[in-house]
Amino acid sequence: METVDRSLGADPYNLIITGVGGQGNVLASRLLGNMLMAQGFHVTIGETFGASQRGGSVMSHLRVSGQSDLSPQIPRGQAHLVVSLEPTEALRVLREYGNQDVYVLCNMRPIHAIGVISGEARYPEATELKQWIGDLSRQAWFVNATEVAMTMGNPIFGNILLVGALAATGVLPLERGHFETTIRRMVPADKVATNLTAFDRGGQLVAEG
Repeated sequence: METVDRSLGADPYNLIITGVGGQGNVLASRLLGNMLMAQGFHVTIGETFGASQRGGSVMSHLRVSGQSDLSPQIPRGQAHLVVSLEPTEALRVLREYGNQDVYVLCNMRPIHAIGVISGEARYPEATELKQWIGDLSRQAWFVNATEVAMTMGNPIFGNILLVGALAATGVLPLERGHFETTIRRMVPADKVATNLTAFDRGGQLVAEG
């Protein structure tokens, strides 16, 4: 039975990070998991890969608890939060794991499937995607993390920007200090400053609306 936790909002807390291969989905899940474990939470991570090397779907399930370790698979319809590096992937996850109380943080950079590139399918307009995601969630934040990351010299920083944006939403107990401590253990020393900048700029995206 689910119990309420003041820091998480629920225990267990079910978080899904989704995207396509090459966007840094796995790094983002490891980073968030380490940030939460550093605060004493139990975090179980389960990952699924769909032709990830060819731009297929990648999804990480993070189950967070203040009491015990859990099975890695989130039950259908029971996600509390979806963080998506690609908007159509957010919709895919929401159809299976969403509910009326789920929160969504979504990067709006599209990645077109082969069918769209070949002209056999139509990729939805940004306004449509925002409406559909908004209709399927309690609250949604939309950010252009990839565009900002490209100004920093590498689109892969988009996942770090999303972690900073997530911290700024206040949905989870994530602070800059937690990020700095964790990122120093995960990247070379000469990469820390750039990652901190990306985290801060992600927070600014949410603040700017």
